Amino acid sequence: MGSGTTPRDLRGTGIYREAEELFAALRRPGSGEICDAAQVQLSPDGRQVVFTGTLVDLQGMSATRICQLDVADGRTRVMTFGPHTDHLPKYSPDGKRVAFLSDRHAAGDFQLCLLDPSTGAVRSSPRVEGWVEYLHWSPDGRRILLGVAGHGADVADVQGAVTSERRDNELPVWLPRVETGAEQSHWRRIWLYELESDSVRPVSSAAGNPWEAAWCGSEAIAAVMSDGPSESSWYRARLRIISLDADRFREVYVPKEQLGWPAASPCGRHVAVVESIASDRCLVAGELRLVDALSGSVLQVDTQGVDITCTEWQSDRHLLLAGHRGFESVIGVFDVEAGRFTVVWRSSDITPCGYFASISGARCPGDCVFVGEGFVRAPEIARICRGEYQRIKSFDLGGAESVQSLSAVEKVTWKAGDGLDLQGLLLRPKHDGARPLVMWIHGGPVSHWRPFWLGRKHVVMLMLLQRGVAIFLPNPRGSTARGQDFIRPVLGDMGGADTRDYLSGLDYLIDNGIGDPARLGVTGISYGGYMSAWLITQDARFAAAVPVSPITNHVTEHLLSNIPDFVALFLADHYRNPQGKYFERSPIMHAHKAKTPTLSICGALDRCTPPEEAAQFHNALLENGVESVLVTYPQEGHGVRKFPALIDYTARVVGWFEEHL
Repeated sequence: MGSGTTPRDLRGTGIYREAEELFAALRRPGSGEICDAAQVQLSPDGRQVVFTGTLVDLQGMSATRICQLDVADGRTRVMTFGPHTDHLPKYSPDGKRVAFLSDRHAAGDFQLCLLDPSTGAVRSSPRVEGWVEYLHWSPDGRRILLGVAGHGADVADVQGAVTSERRDNELPVWLPRVETGAEQSHWRRIWLYELESDSVRPVSSAAGNPWEAAWCGSEAIAAVMSDGPSESSWYRARLRIISLDADRFREVYVPKEQLGWPAASPCGRHVAVVESIASDRCLVAGELRLVDALSGSVLQVDTQGVDITCTEWQSDRHLLLAGHRGFESVIGVFDVEAGRFTVVWRSSDITPCGYFASISGARCPGDCVFVGEGFVRAPEIARICRGEYQRIKSFDLGGAESVQSLSAVEKVTWKAGDGLDLQGLLLRPKHDGARPLVMWIHGGPVSHWRPFWLGRKHVVMLMLLQRGVAIFLPNPRGSTARGQDFIRPVLGDMGGADTRDYLSGLDYLIDNGIGDPARLGVTGISYGGYMSAWLITQDARFAAAVPVSPITNHVTEHLLSNIPDFVALFLADHYRNPQGKYFERSPIMHAHKAKTPTLSICGALDRCTPPEEAAQFHNALLENGVESVLVTYPQEGHGVRKFPALIDYTARVVGWFEEHL
């Protein structure tokens, strides 16, 4: 796997076949069985759950379908059959229909569909101009709110950071692509589907570009909106309420930081929203604000140290919440009348799956269903009933045997050089003594590691554990789950004190006989890719590095990516300053100090960290005589997500660390 011998096609190699067989054991391609679940919603009568289920075909390609689960006996059935992708099912308030999104007519062009859960009949609604990202039933059940993105708008970083495009086969292929910065196709809009007339109509765009929207009663909409459509403008979004009867809007909250997860009480009196320093859209985790829709007064709710990542009203009085606190995942409820937040359930071993929690409330305050998972716990639909966690249906297809290479999960705490208490997780293989150790850095920087199912897309970790390699998952300053005061120090100092947090964590593990100092590796995606590249220019201890979707030159990241505001925010500087952090904190400016063999991985379609970032670092390393390999996946965006590219990625990363550690 060295720089001079790395083949383009690994499919005939033993390590590729090993990765392929492991994925097959975990996902059972061609079996027709559901191997993963997400986006759950409980029926109004509490008897059924609809969810997005993942099935894998004989070619290893995964598809999602609308599925239903009987709460009483755990029986499941697949209710839609594509083609392409069906997802995001939601019951109507009376439970007689399920609305969902599908691109069955044209790949990537998601439109609204309606399903009769009793007969299985599906019908499509009239098309909207663009593709639908999300939907919400109105409280009275007469309308469906549709969040619509233009064909040309970027998807969020955590969803791949690619640009959605409508392919026009009538145009000759030689025609150039023209960009002016004012393309109408980049905008998002709110549309309404009217059930009675089976018609769709757009809501006035005068209020701006809606990133997230929810019903505020049945005649108004609360939305997180910006004045422009660029992904970067999200960092300056505000909370606005759009009145449908008067076709006007009011700005009700101007935040200091970023906003996410708007949800209004059924009567429309209160709007809940989460505010936090955030590095990525769709990854807001922070403080709960309760905005009075009439007076505009804002209450900061004390959530007992929980960074909130999900909001859902169970009634006009009770707001269901999910989030994270230290090592714990937490579900709680806020009583508006009593002004009190109560923790209903918490766990440091089980967590709601995905980048953010997806929970659905029942009638009793605090009761809910969600998809739970852990490092060795396959995804399962579970419910919280009077504070007790109850498994309803596990989607372990027998792959749990594959995770037995994990001997233990340990909570690690250590002190940074300045005395700050830090936390992380250590995955130990079944081997004693100091072992090869790979430090895996999370994205963000405003994110955090928590338990996740190793059998999903982290099969590379499983294969490393099988080889006796320990995995270190640190949460340095800037990570979520510890409040805004813990996040704030990374603002303006990305690549500064956080750098020393990672190194002090490694020092702690080495001093305690866990990691072999001669066999240390580092990897990560996005900010994790940046830090993987940055660390090997600042410290010579690493024997191997794999930066994935990295930032390596903050100047080009600012000018080529779709999130220049991210760079300016987290460096607190400007690229016009030649003595500033844009230059000082760019890995390519320090590549001459690096000695670590490096495998750089990127996606050709990535708008968040363009492939030029990885290419620059690769060329800078080669110029300085460092062993370096650059791998670019032509159909991937931010991170590697699709099969069979994910199998190839797994084989390459494991092979690189196996060779150099």
